Amino acid sequence: MSNDIELKRCGIKFSPPAIVLNYLIKDSGKMHRRTMPLRSFNKNSNIEKTVEELSQNQRHKKYIDCMPKFQLLRLVTIIRDKLMGMSLEESLAKNDEIDKLDPEEDLNKVDQEVLQRKKSIMEETFEKNVKRPGDPGYVYDVEVDFDTGALEACEWDSEESDPEF
Repeated sequence: MSNDIELKRCGIKFSPPAIVLNYLIKDSGKMHRRTMPLRSFNKNSNIEKTVEELSQNQRHKKYIDCMPKFQLLRLVTIIRDKLMGMSLEESLAKNDEIDKLDPEEDLNKVDQEVLQRKKSIMEETFEKNVKRPGDPGYVYDVEVDFDTGALEACEWDSEESDPEF
């Protein structure tokens, strides 16, 4: 159902809070704009819940499905930051920092909203890179030899240790 539209641009309106999408209908080649208001959204609203409600709305579902979830979370976060009094530049800088994936970052120490954003970014990256049967370059059984020169010995994986049952 969402294959007949192609998302071109997305943006936000601050007053009243809304997500704005520009999309192309593939069959006709016409550009359209859709404004999706965030009704009863305020500075204390839960971002994840707001995105979920927007995704469940039957009127907006086919448009929201064309958009990566992390991008929608980012847009709603920017609206909330603006409602909290933060400038647009500060909000964009904060969101750029959140969207960076650092393998050394401890995600156990971040709040729930940041964790959801990072998870959705990782999920989107995985879906973009996954190879399924029928895709070019797909190999059924890939075998990789890893360098075993720097193995560290640990008690728990030694064969001599007795199991504690």
